[in-house]
Amino acid sequence: MSPLRTAVVAQVAGGAIVLAGAAALPAVLERPLLLAALQGGLAAVAALRLGAPPWWLPIHLAFMPLVVLASRLDLDPLWYLGAFLLTLAIFWRTDRSRVPLFLSNPATADAVAALLPPGPCRVVDLGCGDGALLRRLARTRPDCRFLGIEHAPLPWAWARLAASALPNCEIRYGDFWRQALDAYEVVYAFLSPAPMPQLWAKARREMRSQALLVSNSFPVPGADADLTVEVADRRRTRLFCYRPGSQ
Repeated sequence: MSPLRTAVVAQVAGGAIVLAGAAALPAVLERPLLLAALQGGLAAVAALRLGAPPWWLPIHLAFMPLVVLASRLDLDPLWYLGAFLLTLAIFWRTDRSRVPLFLSNPATADAVAALLPPGPCRVVDLGCGDGALLRRLARTRPDCRFLGIEHAPLPWAWARLAASALPNCEIRYGDFWRQALDAYEVVYAFLSPAPMPQLWAKARREMRSQALLVSNSFPVPGADADLTVEVADRRRTRLFCYRPGSQ
């Protein structure tokens, strides 16, 4: 079951139990915020039992109470539509890709720069977000070519605009799963645990023998990294480096 369907089922299950309880005790209907909190708790429990990722649990807990609180505000409905569209433009279909918007910090960019070959090379960032990592790399290594691919409209637009003055950095809109990897010496990805097996299979099929796959924070299940780099930042980032084409 997809994460979105799991979330819907959990919310419906929590709501059904609360409504059944309210039918037995009609007096609790006068306390909608309490009912919403109970529904959120039950939805979180249901999501946990259905195997939802842990980061969905706070969403289930807070969703219905926030709906109740928002209904008490005297706001034009267009504000809610605008907030929804803005959220969609930033995160797009995270429920389908299972890849949240993660941003790479400057310390990570410097660590990746140290992994690049000494001579000119081509680098692709799969899901580049706002493109900050690529811009820093492009300035550090003007002899290299950098490509970023992003499917969320707003981060893509920002990344492309910000990189427009860098002749060695290109930002494309689209699905990075459709991007062939055989032309790149370094492939960088900051995704999530969910797509790592699929990325590994793609990298093994397409990457050349000496090409380097760098995964920020998320190792490939069942594969030993050729090198693990500890980044000196506050979140203690780790870069897992593989040469999938040689395996």
